[in-house]
Amino acid sequence: MKKQTSIIFYVLGIYVVLQFSWWGYHLIELTEELSAAQQISTNRVAMIIGEGLVFFMILIVGLWKIQSSIKKELRLAERQKNFLLSVTHELKTPIAANKLFWQTLEKRELSPEQKKDIIQKALQENDRLEQLIDNILNASRIENKALQITREQIDLTELFQSMTDRYHKRFQQNFIRTEIKSNLDLHADRFLLETILSNLIENAVKYAGIDAAITLYLTKEGGHIVFGVKDQGPGVPFENRASIFSKFFRGENEETRSKKGSGLGLFITAEFTRLLGGTIRYRENNPKGSNYEITLFV
Repeated sequence: MKKQTSIIFYVLGIYVVLQFSWWGYHLIELTEELSAAQQISTNRVAMIIGEGLVFFMILIVGLWKIQSSIKKELRLAERQKNFLLSVTHELKTPIAANKLFWQTLEKRELSPEQKKDIIQKALQENDRLEQLIDNILNASRIENKALQITREQIDLTELFQSMTDRYHKRFQQNFIRTEIKSNLDLHADRFLLETILSNLIENAVKYAGIDAAITLYLTKEGGHIVFGVKDQGPGVPFENRASIFSKFFRGENEETRSKKGSGLGLFITAEFTRLLGGTIRYRENNPKGSNYEITLFV
């Protein structure tokens, strides 16, 4: 139970004890004085009833707050449980896949093309493992407030193009369409920006796939830098949109459950955006899919 909930609970408990003691004292006193001072007695009864109603309202509000906090804690605990299950699977899968790839290279006679293909797949699995570990470490740094922000002048056009080239090389396919305005600079932390872009692209690849239309865009609107990633995947159901940037959150539909992931990518993206002084929002893409848009002050 969180510290705030505990404080509410103890304050409420102390209030209950004191209030009942106060009522008991007045009831005894009223019994003794009933025959001598009927009017005073009536006034005190009214006072007790009034205080009782106030106490009852405070009690109801306190219990409601405690119940809400407990439900929130239970939901978080369930998400943490799901995270541990999914992250265990996510860690084991690339390790097992790489082991199989290397065993294949060791035990079988393969053509140069086959060897190149297996090595490429092994590198992809390694990138996937590295991404997962980075997200776990970044989430821990966020929770412990251990991130050191180092701002520098960044050529955003070059950064966005290099990130695009990195993913094209990784998947050996030019699957990201770019709408990048040239000559845009920003005084910001390069690591945070690269992590934000990486998580948004990974999210689009996860849910839309590299054969669907994925667009990375960058522009300037007034005094703001606006960028994001659009895809034509299944999109996010309306009822889940308020929670997509929460830690450990994953969609509740079966299509989302079947996708790989830990529920940390968008949480880290939102937190890093906040550290840069910006905002992130989800928008529907046209004609379908998702659009995660980030706005930063110049």
